Amino acid sequence: MRILTFIRQVLDAEESVHVSNNAVALENSKLVMDTMDEYGVEEALRLRESGVEAEIIAVAVGSARVQEALRTALAMGVDRAIHVETDVRLDAIALSKVLAQIAQQEEATLILSGGQQADWDSHALGAATAERLHWPQVTWTSALELKGTTLTGKHDVDDGSESFTLELPAVITTQQGLNEPRYPTLPNIMKSKKKELRKESLEQFNVTPKLKFVSAEIQVKDRVNKILDGKDVPAAASQLVNLLRNEARVIA
Repeated sequence: MRILTFIRQVLDAEESVHVSNNAVALENSKLVMDTMDEYGVEEALRLRESGVEAEIIAVAVGSARVQEALRTALAMGVDRAIHVETDVRLDAIALSKVLAQIAQQEEATLILSGGQQADWDSHALGAATAERLHWPQVTWTSALELKGTTLTGKHDVDDGSESFTLELPAVITTQQGLNEPRYPTLPNIMKSKKKELRKESLEQFNVTPKLKFVSAEIQVKDRVNKILDGKDVPAAASQLVNLLRNEARVIA
């Protein structure tokens, strides 16, 4: 079987966000694989290590820099990678069209993707890809096991978790708690340089983005700078509650 892991490259959480010309400026910033997608890569590797015979393919869509994230996936243990190179910013629905076509071309039977993206907070990619392929999907997966062509596991719901069973093919979205991603070792980093990283052009997928990104800005809020007198503790506590309830409106 073949497992596709879709990965994205995002700003490192320790980096500061800079805006230039109405867009987030990433040229001089450190970019890393999106953590949510990293869980997907790790889970694919664990499924194979459990005895499943599988070829694991990492897929990414983006500029030339996204190859750094793909190389990380290869160093973790992914067999090969596909890079759809483009500087066009695609929304989740447009990305799903690319991912679905690659899944069909590669005859994949399982797609793993992050349940939520760090930079745009979208949950739509997994669902849109499953819809295009007419495959079942499970979101917010917290446990996963594959025996033959049957997937079993758990996923989060509002009141706790649910157990599920489904037959492949399927789309699974991953989240924190599913596993703990491994760090690439030096030998595997060296081996990854010899693994296949195939480039594809966006044009061949006939994708027309419906969403246009107009501008970006950093939200800045002015501080109120109210200082409470701590000498009278009960009075200060009462004043704090009043401010949180009536001015900040963060409590009822």
